[in-house]
Amino acid sequence: MPPEVSSQWREKASGFFSSSGVRLKQAGQSAGSIAKNAGGNVADAAGKFGSLVKNRWALMQQSREQQNPAASGESMQERFRYAATSTGALLKKSITETKEKVAVGKLKVEEAAKKTADKSKNILNNIERWQKGVASTDVFGVPIEVLVQQQQSTRPVPQILVRCAENLIISGLNSENLFKTEGDRKVIRQLIALYNQDWNGSIPEGVSPIDVAALVKCYLASLPEPLTTFTLYHEIRNARSSISELRESLKKLPNVNYMTLEFVTALLLRVSQKSLLNKMDAHSLSVELAPVIMRQQGDPRADFYSHFYYTSKDPSGTMDQTLNHNSWVDYLDEDGDADASSQIPLDDDLPPDYGAIEVIQCLIEHHNAVFTDANETTWR
Repeated sequence: MPPEVSSQWREKASGFFSSSGVRLKQAGQSAGSIAKNAGGNVADAAGKFGSLVKNRWALMQQSREQQNPAASGESMQERFRYAATSTGALLKKSITETKEKVAVGKLKVEEAAKKTADKSKNILNNIERWQKGVASTDVFGVPIEVLVQQQQSTRPVPQILVRCAENLIISGLNSENLFKTEGDRKVIRQLIALYNQDWNGSIPEGVSPIDVAALVKCYLASLPEPLTTFTLYHEIRNARSSISELRESLKKLPNVNYMTLEFVTALLLRVSQKSLLNKMDAHSLSVELAPVIMRQQGDPRADFYSHFYYTSKDPSGTMDQTLNHNSWVDYLDEDGDADASSQIPLDDDLPPDYGAIEVIQCLIEHHNAVFTDANETTWR
């Protein structure tokens, strides 16, 4: 493991544990404050009780000076008993409220402790994994050629893409804004964890097509190098005006990259054919997928975590390339209630890569003409 990555993990872990300690302390102080305030309620109730008793006795003393002391005294006794009863009820209510508030404060501390412990476990597990290198079962963040080799499949396409495509073809093509609307963050996190444990796993029943499409984007964005490779970026981009030139440039890609690109764009072609229902034509799909399929080395838009979840950028304006292809680990660990259903934004400081968008649009619209020598992907 490179020293700089190890150092970054240590800094991350140290920062988390420090902030967690502060949050626990604050939760404890909050609970103590609640108990203190609740105790103040008891003191207030006792004070009110004393005032009420004092006032009632003053009335009784005044009544004794009246002409019928026996009757007046009897009336005052009834008033006193009523005052004592109502004040006792007030005191009992205040004590009950105190117990409830102390219980709530204790629960908050326990919840904070559990949340901290769970996240600590995740961080420590990830540190251990990255100290040993990428786990042998991992799918996300692994070079595509390594993953396909591990799968030992006759089809040179990552199985996770095959599973997602089959799921969408069967029941998801009509879903509106497919590949544009982001899915449920927690569901996607669970799917990432599932495929990192079993590369051949099936999409669980009940997962929405929107979540499946988002998983495809997550996987493509996690690749250390995009399908079109860094080396061929400019050549492929410059060939976008000619199908024949584009075809020849793509033939220079490694076989796994070429076949996977053909597979993905074939899926996008099927999606675009249902654009009247799903509102996603070839251009719309290209805008969404181009940043994760074709990019330059060092392009800030390539950063997975920033691209999908609005994280802050490096103050210098450049992304830490050491973390670009590993940042899906942060995604697995990240907590919070951020809305994961909003559209993925491109970097606000950079215009869209229109050249890359045109390339992907061409591969979708002229798919069969471009990939003439490939075993073209077909679905029933």
